[in-house]
Amino acid sequence: MQSRPRSRPAWLAISIALIGIGLVWRLVSLGLPRFALKYGGSLLWASMVYSLCAALRPRWSIAATATVAGLVALSIELLRLYHQPWLDAFRLTLPGALLLGRIFSPWNFVAYAAGISAAALCEWLIARRVMPYRQPSG
Repeated sequence: MQSRPRSRPAWLAISIALIGIGLVWRLVSLGLPRFALKYGGSLLWASMVYSLCAALRPRWSIAATATVAGLVALSIELLRLYHQPWLDAFRLTLPGALLLGRIFSPWNFVAYAAGISAAALCEWLIARRVMPYRQPSG
């Protein structure tokens, strides 16, 4: 457990901001190299998953939040290996492609780990700055 719960509205705002950045990243021609476009979007998506987990469970530790976010990202990636006509039809839509992706790639696991780790590290650095460790007096 954390010593103080997270701010649910702040984490929801972070989630919305990451969704907006991700949509621009994937849908607006920014002239990015293909590698940056593909894996940068996956990194942003995984950071958004972390921020949604933080918003939904504000009392969880950073480690617990990162673990659950990693499991969600892993599950979504593995779901790409499952094929049903209705699911494949949804994957061909823009919302389906953005939420579930279309093609399985083990390299996405690296991007997800980087995105979740970056989000967790940012939270840890901010929490450390806002609530610095105090030596017990005595």
